[in-house]
Amino acid sequence: MRNNFPKMHNAMWPGIVGKGPGAEPFIAFETLLDLTAATEVDGQRFDGVDLFLAEPHTSIDSTDDDLKRLADQVASKGLVIGSLVAPVWPPVGGGSAAGNAEERGRFVQQVEKACSIGERLNRLGIRPSGVIRIDSAASVTDWEKDPAGNTKLIIDTFQRACDVAETHGERLAAEGEICWGGMQSVRTMLEVLEGVGRPERLGFQADMAHTLLYTLGVNAEADRLLPANFTWDDQDAWQAALKRMTDALRPWTLDFHVAQNDATVKGTGSHDKTGRHCLPDDPNGKLDPVKDSAPWLRGADGQLTKAFQHICWDGCMFSNDVMLLPQTWEEILGAMLKVRDAHGWRQ
Repeated sequence: MRNNFPKMHNAMWPGIVGKGPGAEPFIAFETLLDLTAATEVDGQRFDGVDLFLAEPHTSIDSTDDDLKRLADQVASKGLVIGSLVAPVWPPVGGGSAAGNAEERGRFVQQVEKACSIGERLNRLGIRPSGVIRIDSAASVTDWEKDPAGNTKLIIDTFQRACDVAETHGERLAAEGEICWGGMQSVRTMLEVLEGVGRPERLGFQADMAHTLLYTLGVNAEADRLLPANFTWDDQDAWQAALKRMTDALRPWTLDFHVAQNDATVKGTGSHDKTGRHCLPDDPNGKLDPVKDSAPWLRGADGQLTKAFQHICWDGCMFSNDVMLLPQTWEEILGAMLKVRDAHGWRQ
């Protein structure tokens, strides 16, 4: 029989991130939910969705009645809710974790609201697993003006965020991306995680498309794990760099995105350039989703970590015409199921 854990989730925020004014139109939550629910591969379906708590999808100021309607809507499609992205960035009401007192206060407030929503969704029985995702909401350019001082501010802000998460029984996961100051490399990400020092409350959210760029030193040349003359036919060097990265970050990883990347960056709308997400079988893709997910999902001894109950696909900044094709999600679910067949378990 096929493995049934970890559960398969689809991300809803690609309908918002990189969309809107100055870019392609937003894709409605209902549209993405319908596409997710309708996807089937070999009798298998998505189990749930991960959400961005921002308009025009889900308001960070949702009332209990709003959340009950949301829970009923998702449940009516045979799905559950998993991880939640806190809107910590200035365009959606947050502020830089390395900013002034007012900006950092807005950051913590948004985390507190997100944790409250997570707790209430848990009580409604619609959210069996998941974390609250955060970033530093600070640009690399701003961070580089005072690396030590800004990292110290990020650590302090994240510690305050941990305090509010603990109040609601939630865990936070910091998604390392090359576009976020203090989180743009394995070294800087570890400095923050270890500086906060609360692994029971704050961990790492690994997206394979973003972490690939860690190994190439994009936005952090001094921290690259692959040699400057690296070419993708040198798979031994790639696997060695992947091992170094996952050995360092796997113990902190609480949330995981299966992904593909062509080793380039992309940004649209208000979203800065970061790891370019591609379809699993993109001919320019540099990752083998099944093989390259193994070091994240298995420990150094090869045994499953079972560190999270669901995994997700993030189609961030896919074009709308690609996102609205049913076959897009069939290809994605098929790739995720191959990962689960290789690195999952039955429960």
